Amino acid sequence: MKVLIATEKPFAPVAVDGIRKETEAAGYELALLEKYTDKQQLLDAVADADALIIRSDKVDAEVLDAAKQLKIVVRAGAGYDNVDLEAATAHGVVVMNTPGQNSNAVAELVFGLLVYAVRNFYTGKAGTELMGKRLGILAFGNVGRHVARVAKGFGMDVYAYDAFCPADAIEAAGVHAVGSQDELFEVSDVVSLHIPATPETRQSIGRTLVNKLPKGGVLVNTARKEVINEPELLDLLTERTDLQFVTDIMPDAHADFMKLEGRYFSTPKKMGAQTAEANINAGIAAAQQIVAFLKDGVTKYQVNK
Repeated sequence: MKVLIATEKPFAPVAVDGIRKETEAAGYELALLEKYTDKQQLLDAVADADALIIRSDKVDAEVLDAAKQLKIVVRAGAGYDNVDLEAATAHGVVVMNTPGQNSNAVAELVFGLLVYAVRNFYTGKAGTELMGKRLGILAFGNVGRHVARVAKGFGMDVYAYDAFCPADAIEAAGVHAVGSQDELFEVSDVVSLHIPATPETRQSIGRTLVNKLPKGGVLVNTARKEVINEPELLDLLTERTDLQFVTDIMPDAHADFMKLEGRYFSTPKKMGAQTAEANINAGIAAAQQIVAFLKDGVTKYQVNK
């Protein structure tokens, strides 16, 4: 059995070492395709692979057509919208993610962005403090729970809404559960987005919703770019000069958002999982899941059917 790591953005060497240890201990061969610059390189590499570990790399129908022996793809990270799930299912390929492995890294980044925003991007102009502010968390999964934990350390009052997480489970974590997205934006000084990009959520964060933020509100997006309705948000922020928007996913309209002087910031590239710890954790988890699937048929983290 061959396990292929195919990453345009490579894992840290220590993560590759961990993956190698897991796969070779199970008796499998490990192959590496790093920093590839052409899709054909990926198509050639997957031809004899039984399992594939990726990061943000795209696995579409063409890749799956080329991978005649492929049984499983694991996306090392939480999001998996870079994999064509329908095509994978049609090819009989199991797709998994590694939920929770990057969660703390993303949560810490939320507060790095947030402190930067409320302190007026360290320009020297007086800002505000997070203590006593109301934080709304949209989606209370692994990342949302870590965000709540850190927020309590700042002395924030924490609220959350998740259509798929029962209110009593949110309350059990010491967080106020609210009944809708609208209510979350209405009661929060800061809203942090942690929703996946699905047909229901794409373009869902737009004018009507964000306009419910109170005066001085801050929107933080470390989830997915696709959930933001950029034209609507840009128009609203142009009108409401009291609002701020910070993100680690550069919008398509970055140049236009940059005109909102002192109220917008984006990292140059997605940074949520860019820590040594998250890199190692997600890579090793991916390898462990592949071994469990190939040896024992374990499909605990399967995201396609």
